[in-house]
Amino acid sequence: MDTPTSGTVRITDEFIAALAERAGRAEELRRLPAETIRDATDSGLLDLLIPRRFGGLEAPFPEILDHVRRLAHGCTSSAWTLGFYTLHGWITALFGEEAQQEAFADRPYLAPAPLAPTGTAEPRGDGYSVSGRWSWATGIMEANWVMVGAVVTGDRPDAILALLPVDDARVEDVWHTDGMRATGSNDVVIENAFVPAHRTVRVRDLYGGRTPGASLHDNHSYRWPMVPALALLAAMPALGTAERVADMFAARLSERVLAYQMVKQKDKPASRIRLGDARIRLQALRGLLAGTTVTIDGILAAGGTVDIRTRAQARLAAARIVNESRAVIGTLLEASGASVHFVDHPMQRARRDVDVLSGHVVFDYDEIREIAGSLEIGMEISPFAMV
Repeated sequence: MDTPTSGTVRITDEFIAALAERAGRAEELRRLPAETIRDATDSGLLDLLIPRRFGGLEAPFPEILDHVRRLAHGCTSSAWTLGFYTLHGWITALFGEEAQQEAFADRPYLAPAPLAPTGTAEPRGDGYSVSGRWSWATGIMEANWVMVGAVVTGDRPDAILALLPVDDARVEDVWHTDGMRATGSNDVVIENAFVPAHRTVRVRDLYGGRTPGASLHDNHSYRWPMVPALALLAAMPALGTAERVADMFAARLSERVLAYQMVKQKDKPASRIRLGDARIRLQALRGLLAGTTVTIDGILAAGGTVDIRTRAQARLAAARIVNESRAVIGTLLEASGASVHFVDHPMQRARRDVDVLSGHVVFDYDEIREIAGSLEIGMEISPFAMV
């Protein structure tokens, strides 16, 4: 088992084991148990990317990736939700100083962020009247703030991200799914809520790493462009889950006796081949992740700007990690027999969770391969492409 990678955040073996023990109950609750929020708060994780001036740890952005990967060795849904809570602290640090002072006064800071601009923002005085309905609000059941994407109405349409107290929103209980159930990703409805201008940021600035927070904080982590940050973070629960399934498959090889044959599965070369293949494929994914993060962080540390081709390659790397992790899980379950499909078995839960996780729009493998290929040969892409 890995050891904690930070002196300030403690993702211990005990924390991970507790997530695994609670996974079934979390799935039944369709939200994170209170103990999980408490453990995450005590670990320091939720403060990881919050700026020091607001009492956070202000860690290098890539540090979150390893923490979330390891959390998935306990529970995929919990890793996803806690990872996004942490990431959304980083997104909030991209707003202006006044917005951050207001938001980070609430700790732990728990702010779901359904980013798709499915709502409207009508200019009103020094702010906007925001209305709409947003899906996929991961973690909304425990939230104290919420961020939503909205299209600004008027002659010059724009898209913004608006930050609101959760009391300005209504939750619609729609999260009845076959996987990722513990994320509590219900819908959010907002009706004519006033959002002052200082609690908004333009989406185009988020994509390009040119936000108010990028100049407010003297740390290049706050200049990471949002899509690579979001995509790589969201890929970590899939990678960590595939690693966990490989661990469980390896443990079963020594125990499992094949029905009707009365031999242990470890004596079947084909099973050992599948395990070896899974390990090297997962190692390759970790290498892809490391190369991608080193490239982006190096550009930013040198004072540069991450161009659109590099951003697209990062999203492609994230999609590849999810696509391949899902395939590894599938090939190992194929050789695990019917017993892993009992509803309380963690291997079947892992497969269901990653199947649902992979449906996130940022992992559309066909789309991002086409975008990356188009950019490679100088073709234009849609101005609305998520890069």
